[in-house]
Amino acid sequence: MDAPWIEGQGSPDGGAGTVAKEAELQRTDAGWAVEAGGAPDGGPALAAFVPPALVGDSPAPYPPRLVGEGVAGTVKLELLVDEAGEVDTAMLVEGVHPLLNEAALHAAPLLRFSPALMEGKPVAVRLFFEYRFEAPMPVATSADGGTEGTRIQGPITLKGLVRAKGNRTPLIGATLVSDAAPDFPVQTDEHGRFEARFPTGGQAVRVFAPGHKPGLYREALKGTESLEVVYGLEPLVLNPYETVVRGDRERTEVSRITLRDAELREVPGTMGDPFRVVMLLPGVGSMLSGVAYPVVRGSQPASTGYFLDGIRIPILFHLFLGPAVIHPDFLDAIDFYPGTPPPQYGRLMGGAIDGRLTRPRDDRVHGSAYADFINAGFFIETPFKSTGTNVSLAGRYSYTPWLIALAANSLQDPAPPGRTNPKVVLDFWDYQARVEQDVGEGKLRLFAFGSSDTFGSEAQDALGDTALQSIIFHRVDLRGRYPVGKGEFEVGGTWGLDRFSVVSRGPDNGDEIYIDQSTLSGRVGYSVPLSERLLLRTGADVDHKRAIVDIISLEGGEEVEEDSIHAPVALATFAGAYAEAVWTPNPKWTVVPGLRLDSYHLSGGFDHKVIEPRLTVRHKLTDTVTLKGGAGIFHQPPTTLISLPVVDVGSLVLGLQEGVQMSVGAEWKAFSKWEVGLDFYVNPMLRTIELTPFSDEGLGDDLDTGDPSEPDLPPGGGGINPYGFRRVRARQINVDDPPVSRDDWDLPDFESHGLAYGMELLIRYPLGNNWFGWLSYSLQRSTRRTTFFRYDATGKAISEDQADLPFAFDQTHILNLVVSHKFSNNITLGGVLHFNTGRPEYGTLGSQTMREGTDSDGRPTWVRVDRDQVDRLPPFFRFDVRLSKAWAYETFTLEAYLDMLNVTLNQETLGFEYEGGGYSRQPLTKNSVGLPIALPIIGVKGRY
Repeated sequence: MDAPWIEGQGSPDGGAGTVAKEAELQRTDAGWAVEAGGAPDGGPALAAFVPPALVGDSPAPYPPRLVGEGVAGTVKLELLVDEAGEVDTAMLVEGVHPLLNEAALHAAPLLRFSPALMEGKPVAVRLFFEYRFEAPMPVATSADGGTEGTRIQGPITLKGLVRAKGNRTPLIGATLVSDAAPDFPVQTDEHGRFEARFPTGGQAVRVFAPGHKPGLYREALKGTESLEVVYGLEPLVLNPYETVVRGDRERTEVSRITLRDAELREVPGTMGDPFRVVMLLPGVGSMLSGVAYPVVRGSQPASTGYFLDGIRIPILFHLFLGPAVIHPDFLDAIDFYPGTPPPQYGRLMGGAIDGRLTRPRDDRVHGSAYADFINAGFFIETPFKSTGTNVSLAGRYSYTPWLIALAANSLQDPAPPGRTNPKVVLDFWDYQARVEQDVGEGKLRLFAFGSSDTFGSEAQDALGDTALQSIIFHRVDLRGRYPVGKGEFEVGGTWGLDRFSVVSRGPDNGDEIYIDQSTLSGRVGYSVPLSERLLLRTGADVDHKRAIVDIISLEGGEEVEEDSIHAPVALATFAGAYAEAVWTPNPKWTVVPGLRLDSYHLSGGFDHKVIEPRLTVRHKLTDTVTLKGGAGIFHQPPTTLISLPVVDVGSLVLGLQEGVQMSVGAEWKAFSKWEVGLDFYVNPMLRTIELTPFSDEGLGDDLDTGDPSEPDLPPGGGGINPYGFRRVRARQINVDDPPVSRDDWDLPDFESHGLAYGMELLIRYPLGNNWFGWLSYSLQRSTRRTTFFRYDATGKAISEDQADLPFAFDQTHILNLVVSHKFSNNITLGGVLHFNTGRPEYGTLGSQTMREGTDSDGRPTWVRVDRDQVDRLPPFFRFDVRLSKAWAYETFTLEAYLDMLNVTLNQETLGFEYEGGGYSRQPLTKNSVGLPIALPIIGVKGRY
């Protein structure tokens, strides 16, 4: 054993902290001791030292490829064991054979020691460790049936496969030992298979493999025939997320957080849905707890782009509170870019979230099925090795909204005699299908997916009312990848259909509105290394959209053709091209200049062309610390609260939004596996057109409700529809009319500008050692130039004013703590702590701040305050928990889980009810409005 490290001094290889000092280890009559400084008599003072002891072994299996070659020897390693007794690093001191060296280095990190102690305190130590390898020799029987001192000849008596229980993965290097020949073990090859010439007769066969419980099997072996078996070993820790991992490219962007495996599917409060995990990352605010549309760095939710392997997704979540529209088992990883995303992500003002599909597995059939309180789903993939084809299918259907609707219907007041109450409708489903085909050195992939959501109420008799809304989309994508020259070429095309419908029918009349938007898009890309220090990525994309509106007027159950409209309302083409170079002049510097060009065309004479330069710089200050910075210009069509069909097309009549994103930060690979990231950003929003649902405030509506608490506003434009548009005057569109031009529109002014700035901190322990977790903190501010009214003491609007006010979704402080640990009995327990400060009480999604005052007659009443004096909603705290238990059977695994959002049932305040006063002469009361949104999910999932 070498000398220990002095506690708190860091590592001598340039790691965290200052350079460490190594003390000399001495043997004394009382045991081991360390020089700790000068003694009073001038000699060295000794500190008592207790060396570490091995408490958890990690055997190194003999490489199957060396079986029969007789290679043996001792591999000597130098281990750095940290204060917890875990192996931090392992270095080769003396080797024997490359394969034996690799086996030892691979096994050493799993060794566990009791912590070394100096004066009773844990310290890190450097020590030597040896792996002794003996060449396994097959056993054979001699002529007299003995085994000692002879090389046994004869037929194979036992052969077969050793695999892991549950996922059926072949175990390479597993060791089989027969009680009849304990000195002659046999090991499995690179396919998990083995052949043994064990002595005949009844005997016990023991099977060992690192990371698995040993197996004991009793066999009756006959010399005249070979017995073929399949042995399954139970894993010590189940890892159900077996995927074909693709290597991540080197970090070149300013901010990217990549999550995998359990980090995507075992985070408490997310229902096992990978995309919902983004809500717990730095830089992300929320509209409402449980609603998983992120507010990224102070931008509107629709400003963030959602992608699936580069395919833009129009709607990401079912029914706002439900899971995402993509089955979790179709996702391998999620890349989250909170700011300055690479130039291939175009036409957005905020961040980008890209879900990467799993690589198809070509070894055997894989599948899963689950059911919980929300929905049920399945996933299956199967390879056809003879043709190089892989087929994957997945789908989900929600039956629980039907149960919720059943409960809601039972709570309604009884219907009048002869009548039936309307039925509450909450329904969703989705599907995904993929066919991937090997084509020479390349691959061709066909991927189709879609989803449907319907909610509202449906009449159950002739006198009832129906009010339903639905959102449906479909995508079919064909993509090919092929090596060209030194690089890789990709080409793809996507067909899509989005439908948004509103059905409102009564006993005598009604209306049905259907908005259909079809999409045809294509893209090409090429990535090629021009030299050892320069990589070039280029690409182009085009997106053609056509929107059609059908408005059907009904009377007596029949369509009134003269009042109905069937017309195209928008025809648009978006086209873009980009280039990005990754230049590494030396190992410490990476410079990534990029450029994106976009053209937006809307029929009727609306054309916009933009240039978006982007730059990222990364500098490795040390082996563990990297400094980074970046900037870019971004554009996007006007946005609503969330993306809806036609809006991003038809709203081009208002022009484009424009913003600048600038950020600097640092990344630190701290001790062990810990990662620390710190980012500062400033995003000037030069032009914003955010069609957020508004209150009456600031729109200039001519309102007179008769309620003193609702002041009359100065006359202005028209009314407000549910999507934030004031009435816009345009001539009626008929099928035979020419395209609508700019002169046909009388447009309101939605234009504004703003500023977002803040700080983001992420302290993360990635998945490893059976646990993962992170702490994220966001300090973020977002303002907009806002026009608002000034009110007098009685609440009457008297003038207009302008100021830079906090954005409607501004949440200054956001904190998330995520921890999940898998115990040795395959029980996983995790928790999430979430805290955020409140949004301004503007009335955007709730109430507007009121003050106690008097009306014109002197009666007590609630009086609306000026918008620059509104209160903030109270802060909100939430605790989520997830508990699961997994079992491994011979060919499948089973998991039961409880996942609950907001287990503490805390209520998030959405606004306040201001009641009393005025004509009612009731006392003035102010009561909070909100629900303790809690989603308890109990489910079970099996994987094959």
